[in-house]
Amino acid sequence: MDKSWMIGLCALALMAGTGCAGGESGKETPATVEEKEPVKLLSDRLPLADPYILTYDSLYYIYGTNVGNGFDVYYSKDLEHWVRASALSLSHADSYGEQMFWAPEVYYVASEKKFYMFYSAEEHICVATADSPLGPFKQEVREPIRTEKGIDTSVFFDDDGKAYLYFVRFTDGNVIWCAELEKGLRSIRENTLTQCLKAEEPWELILPKVTEGPSVFKRDGVYYMLYSANGYTSQDYAVGVATAESPLGPWKKYEGNPVLHKYAGLVGVGHGAPFIDREGKMRYVFHAHKSESEIHPRDAYIVDMSVKDGIVSMGGNLVRPLVVDRLP
Repeated sequence: MDKSWMIGLCALALMAGTGCAGGESGKETPATVEEKEPVKLLSDRLPLADPYILTYDSLYYIYGTNVGNGFDVYYSKDLEHWVRASALSLSHADSYGEQMFWAPEVYYVASEKKFYMFYSAEEHICVATADSPLGPFKQEVREPIRTEKGIDTSVFFDDDGKAYLYFVRFTDGNVIWCAELEKGLRSIRENTLTQCLKAEEPWELILPKVTEGPSVFKRDGVYYMLYSANGYTSQDYAVGVATAESPLGPWKKYEGNPVLHKYAGLVGVGHGAPFIDREGKMRYVFHAHKSESEIHPRDAYIVDMSVKDGIVSMGGNLVRPLVVDRLP
């Protein structure tokens, strides 16, 4: 497995001076002291849309869309049992915007010993930092990265030290664009702004016109973009993949798309992110509708993922996360 693949899936920056995972063991992580009382089940669903999982030290952290004016964070040791942190990872009081907080993703930059959260608020893309994966994340300057509206941010750190921001602009429906990030990760190089993908294929136009939720990783010199198409309210919301020889494209969509669609009785599946679990296995976290008759609240699920001969596959070992009062 090459270093850049770990960058894309661990979501831990391997920029110049940064590293994958690690940190000081036990620092800024929730207590997991064993108790005599049995673990109490609080919910058989994890109510997060647009979910993202960060693997850091001995724990997993999951972030997503749910509270409207900030972001919850849950943590786990086994991907099945999750504990909700007592405070929001990011609150509107520490950020640009008052509402419509969507799709957070968190990356650890080892050289700074800082965690970076990219997200959108009031349809503007933002970045905040914290000393712990639990937060509190705060914006140094409470302004968006760009004045133009945009959503669904995701960062890819290439093995040459450059970082790229993928996000959605409303240029012809929801369209995925990319730009190289400046050093400091708080602004983009506008002259690199490039269109990546828009809804054009029949399976993407059932509820037009939407491509969103991008995530990029690299393997064997090939760049892979996972994305979702159709509006999220559609039961045919699904995940596709495209490939390129450069982080800026051009991108070629896989002829076998979608790679995840109405899976295991779930509908409206999509807008997730790839990650590598603690055993080194590739996984994909995503959301689905509450049921076939109700959309909200959307819930998070985890499925196995693999790449073989340039083909991305998802399926098997579906995890339905549980919310508990403490870690088992």
